[in-house]
Amino acid sequence: MTSALKIPTPQPIDDLEGWLRAFVQPTVLVELAVLIACVGMAWLLVAGLRRAFSPAGERSIWFGKRNVDGVLFPLVLLCLGFVARRLTEQMVPLAVFKVVIPALVALVVIRIGVKVLRAAFREARWARSLEHTISWVAWLVMVLWVSGLLPVVLNELDQITWKVGSGTLSVRNLIEGLLTASGVLIIALWISSALETRLLRAATGSELSLRMAVSNATRALLMFVGLMLALSAAGIDLTALSVLGGAIGVGIGFGLQKLAANYISGFVILAERSMRIGDSVRVDGFEGIITQINARYTVIRSLTGRESIVPNELLITSRVENYSLADTRVWQSTVVSVGYDSDVNVVMQLLLDAALAQQRVLRDPAPSVALSAFGADGLEFTVGYWIGDPENGQGNLRSLVNLAILAALRANNIDIPFPQRVVHMH
Repeated sequence: MTSALKIPTPQPIDDLEGWLRAFVQPTVLVELAVLIACVGMAWLLVAGLRRAFSPAGERSIWFGKRNVDGVLFPLVLLCLGFVARRLTEQMVPLAVFKVVIPALVALVVIRIGVKVLRAAFREARWARSLEHTISWVAWLVMVLWVSGLLPVVLNELDQITWKVGSGTLSVRNLIEGLLTASGVLIIALWISSALETRLLRAATGSELSLRMAVSNATRALLMFVGLMLALSAAGIDLTALSVLGGAIGVGIGFGLQKLAANYISGFVILAERSMRIGDSVRVDGFEGIITQINARYTVIRSLTGRESIVPNELLITSRVENYSLADTRVWQSTVVSVGYDSDVNVVMQLLLDAALAQQRVLRDPAPSVALSAFGADGLEFTVGYWIGDPENGQGNLRSLVNLAILAALRANNIDIPFPQRVVHMH
C-alpha cells in the first residue's frame, strides 16, 4: 500500500550515535521551527474546513470532537511535513524529520482504524481491544521503519514458508494479506458509517425505520464486497470458496434456519414499516417503546426501565399490538360506582370535570361519561378519555383521574357504595 500512496521511505538511522549528536546541533532549531509552522498551518486549515463543512457540535471521523483529534489533522500535517522535509533537507541535515514523518504515518493509520471502529461499533467491547492492537502494531512498524530493521524483519519472515496445496505460503505473505484485508474492511466500514450518518441525520418515525433498513442493507453489501476484495488481495482464489458457500447454504437450511429467519424478518420489518422506532407496542405480554430495530432482534424498553430483546421472527409470526402505528393517541377508561339516590346529571358533570382537570387528557376528541350499567350496589359510570403521550405512562394518569374523581365526589357528598348483603336466617 505504501507504493500506491507514493510515500517516500525515510532514511534508516544507521549511525545512532551520529543521529543523537545531530539533535544538539543548531540546525535542529530550524527543523523544530519548520515543524511548529507546519502544525500551526495544519490547525488553521483544519479549523477552516471544519467551519465550512462540519456542522457545529457534530463529531465526525474526519474532524473528531476537536480539530486535532480527527483523521484530517494528522493527515494534513503529514502532507505538510513531506513538503517541509523536502525543502529543509536541501538546507540543513535532517534529524527531527527522520522521526516525525514515520510517527505521523503511524498516527494517521491509528486514527483511521480507531475512529472507523468507534463509528461502526459504538457499543462493542471487543472494538476497544482491537483499537489497542492497531496502535501497538502501528507504533512497532514505525520503530522498525525508522531504525532500518523493517526490511531485515520482512526478509526473515519471508524465509519461513510452508506448502499449501500446489503453492507456497510464507509468514510475510500471510501478514501482508492480513494487513491488506484489514485495510479494505476498514475502508468499507468507513464508507458505510458515512452513509449511515448521512441517512439517519434528522430522520424520525417511519422515515427513520426506512433509512435504517437502507443503512443496514448498504453496510452488509459493502462488507461483503470488501471481504471479497480483501480475500482477493490476500492471494486467495475465490473459486475455492464455492464449496464453502454450498456448505454455508446447507447450514442455513438446517442448523441456522432460525438465525436466517430473524435476519430476513428484520429487513422485512424495516422495509414495510409495520413497526418503527418510537412506537409503543405490546409483544408476548411485554409492553414498552421500540428503541432499536436491528437486523436480528428488536429492543423494547418498558416504562419501568426493563428492556426486552425480541427476535424479529417473533414480531413477524405472532400477534403484536401497536398502540401508535396509525395514531399515537391511546384511549383509557375508568369505572366509578355511586349510590342509586345520586343525581345522575351532577355525577356525570363531576366525572367529566375531573378528567378535563388533567393536562395530559386531550380536548379533541373530548372525554366522555356514560351510565354503563345498573350494578348490584349502585350506578356504574364509565369515564373515557384520550391521551397523546402514552410513552409518559398510562397508569400514573389513570391514578390522577381516579384521585380527582374521589375528591370531587366527597366534596359534593355523593356516596360511593360498598357491597352489602342481607342474610336471612330460618
